[in-house]
Formats: sequence, C-alpha cells, structure tokens
Amino acid sequence: MAKFADFQKLDIRVGEIVAASDFTEAHDPAYKLKIDFGPEIGLKKSSAKLTDHYKPEELIGKQILAVVNFPPKQIANFISEVLVLGTYSKDGVILITPEREADKGDKLG
Repeated sequence: MAKFADFQKLDIRVGEIVAASDFTEAHDPAYKLKIDFGPEIGLKKSSAKLTDHYKPEELIGKQILAVVNFPPKQIANFISEVLVLGTYSKDGVILITPEREADKGDKLG
C-alpha cells in the first residue's frame, strides 16, 4: 500500500496543450505534445497515447493534469519531460482535465 507521503511527492500541475502532432516513431500510436505550465515551470514536452479519442487539432488549448517531477524519459527519438494523466478506458485513454478553467501551473492538492 502506498502512503499519503508517497502521494505528496508527486508534483501534479495544470498545463495547457499548445502543440500536438503525430509521433510516427513511437511503438504504439501516440502524439508529441508541447504543454505550457505557466511561468514557474514553462513549456514541457510529452508523449501521450491519446489517438483513440483525440485528434491533434482537438488537443490544442485543452487543459490537462500532468506529473512534472518525474525524470525525463526517452521514447524512440523523443524526450518526454512530463507524464500526462489519463484513464485507461476500454476504448482508449481519456484525459484527466480540470472541471473548470484553472491557471497554468496550478498544483493538484
């Protein structure tokens, strides 16, 4: 079992997707994302398996939640800097988003 202190180590922030494109080099269908987390964190890149429910152009401007304090991970020829959060549903990944507009960089608490 995880302890609450383990959860507190995660830095989960609100970001806004500002660019999305096909990640053709990835083993599984995915997109390359550029996400704006506001002035404190800035722009970060991520790879996300969102192709079942989203088209790249639909993702632009969408607010998401992401873990911003994991170490960068190389996926094919791309460095993913943050982990975008979603649910593995029967028909593919569904993004976890704020219920209302939030400020970029807001921390999940």
